[in-house]
Amino acid sequence: MTPSIADAIVIGAGVLGASVALDLTRRGYKVAVVDKSGGPGHGSTSASSAVVRFNYSTWDGVATAWESKHCWEKWSDYLQNSDKSESATIVVNGMAVLDVPIAPRERVTPIFDRVGVPYERWDPVTLSARIPGIDVGAYWPPKSISSDAFFEETTSELGALYTPDAGFVSDPQLAAQDLVAAAQKLGARFLFNRTVVRVSDRAGRVNGVALGDGTWLAAPVVINVAGPWSGALNRLAGVGREFTVDVRPMRQEVHQVAAPTGFNPPGGFGPSIADMDLGTYIRPAPGDKLYIGGTEPECDPFEWLDDPDYANPSVTDERFQAQVIRAARRLPELAVPSRSKGVAGVYDVSTDWAPIYDRTDLDGFYVAMGTSGNQFKNAPLAGQFMGELVDAVEGGHDHDAKPVIHRCKYTGHEINIGAFSRKRSRNSTSSGTVMG
Repeated sequence: MTPSIADAIVIGAGVLGASVALDLTRRGYKVAVVDKSGGPGHGSTSASSAVVRFNYSTWDGVATAWESKHCWEKWSDYLQNSDKSESATIVVNGMAVLDVPIAPRERVTPIFDRVGVPYERWDPVTLSARIPGIDVGAYWPPKSISSDAFFEETTSELGALYTPDAGFVSDPQLAAQDLVAAAQKLGARFLFNRTVVRVSDRAGRVNGVALGDGTWLAAPVVINVAGPWSGALNRLAGVGREFTVDVRPMRQEVHQVAAPTGFNPPGGFGPSIADMDLGTYIRPAPGDKLYIGGTEPECDPFEWLDDPDYANPSVTDERFQAQVIRAARRLPELAVPSRSKGVAGVYDVSTDWAPIYDRTDLDGFYVAMGTSGNQFKNAPLAGQFMGELVDAVEGGHDHDAKPVIHRCKYTGHEINIGAFSRKRSRNSTSSGTVMG
């Protein structure tokens, strides 16, 4: 079969893969994007809570999220002349990160000061006043709801670190569609319902991929943005032995419930709450609803998967009860429904919950992986990182020896892309959870 020839192949059309494709097309690459699903953002993207926040444990992580926030605020300008009738928007509702020993506020506030992220320190009295009806009790560490210890009272109270500029993206799948439409307008080609079955190389360099339908795509550059399937794709390419951080698929659930009376102001949204003290996060949603997800408390078993294709696609009563009852402990007026409702998805989790944006030891084969759960917000920057990285390395630059530096358009910060290296030392300040 005559191969289809491209300058670069992107594997994955979620919000990050679409962003990578857009940036590469803007740089003049002839791009082909392959995705096993039926359309943009049908994988992890569609199950994302799409929270935009800045609480990361490293300067580069915070700076990336802060610059990305500016891209979301100027989304139509970022897409450049989008002709779609409807696009994703950012809702700014603020976020309160409750105090917890594993991620003390004193660790992040100096980084916020350097990056320029506004914040407020809330004591328990202020927290109670700003989020009416909240229980300000400190219950650390999180406990199983089946244990008597979960229901014990406490005399300790906690405060919070509040960032007024945090928010959420209105429709995560629509955001992926926006990026795809912008990339298609510049000539990118998207192949859906196609599965990569082989990654080919010659003389130490990738030269294309074979698809399950017999299609052969030839290109000197392949970027793995396959989300939960990224580890399996690396194995197909024979890369990963040099990685110091691993990735594994993890099943997750996000649940939907009615917000307690008064949580959302009329016509608006209350703040999001990151509550590692009890092991949940809470994000308001349209229709006076709340989304409730987990922060991987150690008392709960992790659902690691060998193959994401076999993940249970439905929410479970057990997980629903665990997360919603924890949220109801924090918001006592929250009713716990008898019927579970929400979405289930699969994260692509790295050892330290930070992404890998890097080249590999197979020339021409790049990865944007380990991103699920906390990198949706950084999709605009992830695309730019990978575009700059491909340009530099294909031009002969040794990124391993001298990491590429990204210069931010809106904030002026310089971000060391080497901070997201496949060969990095494990981040000892990571919370070991989705919070990073």
